[in-house]
Amino acid sequence: MFIGYLFIISAATLWGLIGIFSSLAFSQGIGPMEVAFWRALLTWICFGTQAVIRQETHLYKQDIPLFVLFALLGITLFYICYQFAVKTGGAAFASVLLYTAPAWVVICSFFIYKEKLTVIKLLSVTLVMLGVFLISKTGGNSQGNTSLGWMAILSGLASGFCYSLYYTIGKYFSSRYSSANLFLWVLPLGALGVFPFVTFVHKTPLAWAALIACSFFSTFLANFCYYKGLKYLEAGKASIVATLEPVVAACAAYVLLGEYFSFLGYIGAGLILLAVISTIYEH
Repeated sequence: MFIGYLFIISAATLWGLIGIFSSLAFSQGIGPMEVAFWRALLTWICFGTQAVIRQETHLYKQDIPLFVLFALLGITLFYICYQFAVKTGGAAFASVLLYTAPAWVVICSFFIYKEKLTVIKLLSVTLVMLGVFLISKTGGNSQGNTSLGWMAILSGLASGFCYSLYYTIGKYFSSRYSSANLFLWVLPLGALGVFPFVTFVHKTPLAWAALIACSFFSTFLANFCYYKGLKYLEAGKASIVATLEPVVAACAAYVLLGEYFSFLGYIGAGLILLAVISTIYEH
């Protein structure tokens, strides 16, 4: 169990550093679209290599339309929105709003799977909405007393929605494909979806280091650690421990980038995390 917790904490830590590596790339003149593109492409090389070595390369023809949909929403739109959330709202802000995903899962499951809306689920959605409101009014990007713009809020919420698809659509894929097998097919499609919008610029060695770190450590290795941890821990416990991600992001953003929330902003972040944990415990 200790090994399981160690893997999940490692995954949460690595995920929490995505905003830091992205901000480093932005400081080198790379735009959000290009960061999203290289993250998808470089991570594909990692997962593709793993899939080929493990001989996990199958694809069922009937799943192709859903693969394309998941690639466009779960990779293209998700990666773009998350990078814009980091760029306009800050690393900590983007990570916290990513965890509105459980609220999106509740809403989507109600309409798609006709799942019952319990008191806990409704309370969780309410807490998320209140948390987002408090953060939007009082935090982000080194301006703790300045309201965030609509671009930051919408891109942050959109990234949370796209992330929720990993639970809804991903639930279907999980019984048919390994993570390496799944990403072998969806990542190149996702990268192609970003490509038409990318303006490529000259990259310094530091820029390449930031892009590689974001792809290998904070995406591929984080995913590897998370699924390794699931072999030792129940999914519910693993999900709760994984909520360390925005905590790591907030601490790292404060120390390395000087980003912070106001007091009410931190209360908002806490409400979102409370909603996440409540939703997980109910399951």
